[in-house]
Amino acid sequence: MNYPANYGENGKTNKRVLTVVGEGIVTTEPNIAEVSLGVVRQGQELMLVQQENAEIIQQVISVIMMYGIPMENIPTIEYTVRPVYEYVDGEQQFHGYEVMHFLRIIISDISQVGSIIDAAVASGANQIMNINFSVAELDQYYREGLRRALRDATLKAETLASAINANLDLTPIKISEQIEAPPIIYRTFAQTEATGETPIEPGQLEIQVRIEAKFQYEK
Repeated sequence: MNYPANYGENGKTNKRVLTVVGEGIVTTEPNIAEVSLGVVRQGQELMLVQQENAEIIQQVISVIMMYGIPMENIPTIEYTVRPVYEYVDGEQQFHGYEVMHFLRIIISDISQVGSIIDAAVASGANQIMNINFSVAELDQYYREGLRRALRDATLKAETLASAINANLDLTPIKISEQIEAPPIIYRTFAQTEATGETPIEPGQLEIQVRIEAKFQYEK
């Protein structure tokens, strides 16, 4: 009996599948910063504490807007009012109220981050929750990471095929993206003693992309 090309006497294909994982890494400078900060106040009279908090947070917002940050880039991310209790001689006693108001500041000029934080603190902000850096064109860098990951997978498949003296079809029969953590951002913080300013060094943003690729080969 005659069998089609690439088929053995049992009527099954002689082609086999080689599975490899490719990784693509793209490094770039962040161009967006998100700073989460706020005002936390405590006191016996709830309305008074709320009023004080509102006045301070408005001062903070006004100062931030002086740096060219539009109001839509200063959203409230948390507002909390809660009673405060303390334990005295093993007994819980009411100690007043705590009002927390937190903002997220989206900054497109990351050279301003340190100055904005200092100005916000000087205006009454007493909590700095987090500073995150990102890049506006993330999809563009992710696509480049995919291209690099595919090249890496192809090189690995070629190396393995050569090691076993196999003929490799360089066109993958299947490509799957591997779910990874969000982009890794390395950053450092320091305070200059001479000026009291807080320079923020965002460091590098590293986008890591991993794929699984399946290639056919023949022995």
